[in-house]
Amino acid sequence: MTRIGRRSALKTTASIAAGGLAFGSALSTTAAAAAPGAAGAGTLNVRWIGGGVVEVATPDNKQLAYVDAWVWNNAAYSVLKVDRPAEFASPDAFASYVSARSPDAVLVLLTHDHGDHIGDYFDVLKALSGAGLNVKTSGQSDLLRGGLVQKFKDSGLDPAQIVVNGGAGQNFGGMAQHGAMQTWLVPAVHSNLLGFPSAGFVIQIGGVRVYASGDTDLYGDMRMIADRYHPDVALVCAGGGPYTMGPRDAALACSMTGVTQAVPIHYGHNMQVKGVEAAAEFKQALAELAPNATAQVFNLAESRAITV
Repeated sequence: MTRIGRRSALKTTASIAAGGLAFGSALSTTAAAAAPGAAGAGTLNVRWIGGGVVEVATPDNKQLAYVDAWVWNNAAYSVLKVDRPAEFASPDAFASYVSARSPDAVLVLLTHDHGDHIGDYFDVLKALSGAGLNVKTSGQSDLLRGGLVQKFKDSGLDPAQIVVNGGAGQNFGGMAQHGAMQTWLVPAVHSNLLGFPSAGFVIQIGGVRVYASGDTDLYGDMRMIADRYHPDVALVCAGGGPYTMGPRDAALACSMTGVTQAVPIHYGHNMQVKGVEAAAEFKQALAELAPNATAQVFNLAESRAITV
C-alpha cells in the first residue's frame, strides 16, 4: 500500500475508532479539523544518544533538535558496555561538538522531569547558550513556567529568553517555533515528579514530521496523532519494565500513528528496562503490526540518515 493510501485509511479508521483511552480536550475532533497538514518529504540525520535521548538534524546541520537531555551522565554506555564518545563526555565537549556543526537554531525538547530525561538538561542549555549558539527549549507550559523556573534561574538561565514563546513553553495542541523548526505538544500516559503532565512532541524539521513519544503507555488517541499531524518518523519508547510500554505495544503505536520509519528507543539504560533484545522484539512486532513501516534499529551513539 502506498504511503498516501495508508494515511487516508488511517484517517478513516481514526474517525471510526478514536475512542479508547481518551484525551478529549487535548486531541479533540474540533482541534483535529484545524490541524496542520502533512509535512511532505525529506531527509533527517538521527543519532541515538542513549535511553530516550535522541538528536535530530537536517542534513546541513542548520536545524538541530534534541529530544531530552541526558548526555554525559547517560548510563546506557555503562549498561550496554559501550565506550562513550568524547563529544558526550562533558558539557564543554558537547558544546564544542554542537558548535562545530554551525547550526542556525538548536531546540532542546523536554518530555518530563525524570532523571533519565532531564538529568543534564540545565547544564546542556547553559553550555550551548554559553557557546553563543541560538538555543531554546520547550516543554509542557506549566512545568517550564512554574515547576522549573527556579532551577533555570539557579543555572544562570533566564526562562523568558531560553524557553520558547517568551518563557511560556507550550501546552497540548499548542505550537512553538524556533528557527525553521515547529513543534506541537501531544499527550503521553506517564508522570512527572513535580506533578505536571508528561508529554510527547511532534516535530517538523527539514520537511519531515517526527513523533517523539516520550515515556508513555499505549493509548487510543494515538490514532488522532496520525489523523491530525501525519508523522513520518517515530522515536518510540520500547523498553518495557515498570514504567512504559514494551516492544510490541511500541510497534502498535507506530501502526496507530501511521509512520513509515520507526526508531525504538528507551531501552538498555538501566537494569529495569529491557536490553538490546527490545529492538529485536520491536522489529519483529512491527513487521506483523505495521508491515508498511521500516524499523530503524540503532547502535548506541550511531548516526544515520532517514529519508521519507
